[in-house]
Amino acid sequence: MRRARRVVLPLLLLALLLGIWELYVDVGGADPDILAAPHQIVSAIYTDRALLWSNFLVTAQEVLFGILAAAVAGLALAILIHFSWILRTATYPLVVASQTIPIPMLAPLLMLWFGFGIFPKVIVIALISFFSIVVATLDALAAVDPELIKLMRTFDAPRWRIFREIELPAALPGVFTGAKIAVAVAVIGAVIGEMTGGSNAGLGYLFLQSIPQLLTAREYATVVILSLFAIALFALMTVAERRALPWAYESRGDLAR
Repeated sequence: MRRARRVVLPLLLLALLLGIWELYVDVGGADPDILAAPHQIVSAIYTDRALLWSNFLVTAQEVLFGILAAAVAGLALAILIHFSWILRTATYPLVVASQTIPIPMLAPLLMLWFGFGIFPKVIVIALISFFSIVVATLDALAAVDPELIKLMRTFDAPRWRIFREIELPAALPGVFTGAKIAVAVAVIGAVIGEMTGGSNAGLGYLFLQSIPQLLTAREYATVVILSLFAIALFALMTVAERRALPWAYESRGDLAR
């Protein structure tokens, strides 16, 4: 019953919001050229399915490569910072400062530097995504029970073994939390890269092309597909977490009860 409520209640709320949206447009509350009704968006998704699909594949490739780059860089940097207080002091402020960079302004510069291919978009996605992985991983590693570490040290366990057998397993829930945040914002990074980086394909590019053509329903269709893609990625990460860390979900269930 609890699982059913988690699915049914959000769907009921979504249906209610879509119904209000549809009624608002139908009674003339908004110009359809500015705010497309839900049925128009669904129609555009079906009518332009081939065009949307081909551009979605481009965006999906950028997102997956960007997430992979963010995960590798973020985990590696977090582990290095965890092992060295000197590195933490030197690099952590720079990691925080990296999130103050106005990415829409940086994307055209990356395009001029690296060309019009996929690489500039991957860099943009990685820049937006890796911060949550670094911070969540560091916080999770810092929260490991110090008594367990002391116990391992009494047995003269080397530092790397303590990390591998105690710290990393205990920190994995935090790592997955950072990864779930990263996959959600990675789609935003892909759109920023496509809209400001001189792309000729992708859903962000298609969105821009639809504006001067007054294809409002197609504009909203690209937004819907991007949102569904981000939700799917988040759901996949949640399933992976449940499979990899069943004990963490059991403890969370006990707390919820």
